[in-house]
Amino acid sequence: MRLLVILAVVVALCVGALLLLPAGRALFEDTRDKLGKPAPVTPVGIRASAEVPGHPARNTTDGLNNSYWGAPAPGASVTYTFGKPFRMVDLLITNGPSTNPEDYHSQARALQVDLEVTTSDGDRQNKQLTLSDKPGAQTIPTGISDVKTVRLTLRSPVGLTSGRRLALAEVEFFQRS
Repeated sequence: MRLLVILAVVVALCVGALLLLPAGRALFEDTRDKLGKPAPVTPVGIRASAEVPGHPARNTTDGLNNSYWGAPAPGASVTYTFGKPFRMVDLLITNGPSTNPEDYHSQARALQVDLEVTTSDGDRQNKQLTLSDKPGAQTIPTGISDVKTVRLTLRSPVGLTSGRRLALAEVEFFQRS
């Protein structure tokens, strides 16, 4: 009888460890993300579903916060491809056409962005991001491993009137160093 109880406890512990392994690994990776210093990652390819003349999607990675990708309407997306898979710990998005407060309201801004990440094994992770309607970079912690492509789709525009376009100034990707 005693042997059966010990065996049952050992089996229960093994099953519990297997069930908790993904959560334990996620906690371990998140801890490593917070302890490391984020390092920038540059995409090797940028492709937009639509862009207005003079404001290509590549402006989102030019390092300048006074140039922008101009999207003609909500639902437009930009896809970033990376040369090798990496663990994306943070995503920085600079919404609008500029960080300058006077220029920020000159174009429309997306208040929500759909984030779709494709990993090296083809799995997709989706998140809906809510952005503040203010000039400046906004940091979004991500903690996603083996990132190969990132697609951002602009949603919920504010300030989109005739003659104005959705503007996204800068997108920056950071990996654990």
